[in-house]
Amino acid sequence: MVAELARFPTADRHVEEQIRIEREYFSHNAQRMRYPIFRKQHLFIGSGVIEAGCKTIIGSRLKQSGMFWTLRGANAILALRANRLSGRFEQYWENRARAA
Repeated sequence: MVAELARFPTADRHVEEQIRIEREYFSHNAQRMRYPIFRKQHLFIGSGVIEAGCKTIIGSRLKQSGMFWTLRGANAILALRANRLSGRFEQYWENRARAA
């Protein structure tokens, strides 16, 4: 795709600039777009799973009626929730105790 974009003929400077931007994007992010390999590894390539996870972990805890959070408080609750849901709750507290 990068090679095709480099050969794309245009006399329009705006189009030429857009093509340059897209070419650089694809060139710099090629390692992130190895979709056939990712699919063979049964990895998700869309954002739906992440968005659903955010809604479940963050939205269901932080966005309840009447709740207001400071950034520090929200980060603390999210750390606890993420560790609890990932089965690492005890490890989280052990690590905090060691760090203190």
